Amino acid sequence: MATEVILPKVDMDMATGRILRWLVAEGTAVKEGDPLFEIETDKATMEIEAPASGLLRNPAKEGADIPVGEAVAWIVGQGESFNGAAAPAAPAESKDAPTAVPQAAAPQQAQPVSGTGVRATPLARRIAREGGIDISRVNGSGPHGRIVRADVEDALAARSSAPAPAPVPSGASDEGVRRLFAEGSFRELPHDKMRLTIARRLVEAKSTVPHFYLSADCRLDRLMALRAEINASAGDYRLSINDLVIKAWALALRDVPMANVTWTDGTMLVHERVDIGVAVSIEGGLITPIVRNAEAKRLSDISNEMKDLAARAKAKKLKNEEYQGGTTAISNLGMFGVRDFAAIINPPHATILAVGAGEMRGAWENGVFVPATLMTVTLSVDHRAVDGALGAQALQAFRGYIESPLSMLA
Repeated sequence: MATEVILPKVDMDMATGRILRWLVAEGTAVKEGDPLFEIETDKATMEIEAPASGLLRNPAKEGADIPVGEAVAWIVGQGESFNGAAAPAAPAESKDAPTAVPQAAAPQQAQPVSGTGVRATPLARRIAREGGIDISRVNGSGPHGRIVRADVEDALAARSSAPAPAPVPSGASDEGVRRLFAEGSFRELPHDKMRLTIARRLVEAKSTVPHFYLSADCRLDRLMALRAEINASAGDYRLSINDLVIKAWALALRDVPMANVTWTDGTMLVHERVDIGVAVSIEGGLITPIVRNAEAKRLSDISNEMKDLAARAKAKKLKNEEYQGGTTAISNLGMFGVRDFAAIINPPHATILAVGAGEMRGAWENGVFVPATLMTVTLSVDHRAVDGALGAQALQAFRGYIESPLSMLA
């Protein structure tokens, strides 16, 4: 019996994926576990492996957006016939009768990446599509966890009974906006998947997370001198200011653990380690690879890890676990000459530290105004999870490490 090769859900926000290229051709013999094709998600590309051994048949076209859980090819055993039809599906469902799949027609269970692929009957998919339900978020009660009609109808009923969220104004229609500008005075660049995902998540975060902001000026002179001294004697790495900022923020949250938290509606998650997402600009958007357990890592380890993560982020080669999760984040625009700014929190984080450029501004020292290099940082805080005084304590601890950098080496 032919085995479905389905498009797996490899990102928690993923509804569709795009096959960049097939690594094997139609009719090629493959073994279970062999790389079959490359998939493009919003933030990465990765190889998908064969769920069974046999001949690859009817691979889907490259470049098209395909819903998660859809069959993109079939693997047929040696000597088995294949007529090019879709893999066997469940029989037509009745609203009142339980779904039944005859033993002879039961589909083989696919082997999606990390068990996250979505399997659903065609009728369930149609009802979900018409009802505006993300089928990847529906729990399946059919054979092998397959989503059936009743599962989607339950999801629709649950949505209708929940209070409707406040609408987010989207402004004028596309055509209405176009009419504001002279014809021929602009060109249109279609949104890609990454930009649409960023837009959706930022609107959601700003609309649902009550932000407040705390700013401080940090004197950099000692830190810059320490960095120069370390780099002069280092062998296989060079510290950046950002590496030291990561370490200082990690130690600050270690010292103020109740600021290293995640809000949920039922409880507060107090994290035992500091996992810092560091914003990296890539083509079409940005991504935040995570330096995990940063408070316990040496500066040299943070430096080498960030160089590797940033390089693979720009090549869209990060694994899911390398950019999903984290307990806080840092966004540094100092290299662009930005003096100060405020960043939007990226849930499940409760904080994000926005870092500006180091500038020669001067500072008071023992009653004398002296030349000094200052860096402005702004902490965005989820007020549900962290109050003002607690956020100020975390920011004060960070400034302490920046201005007394030898304490980071203890």
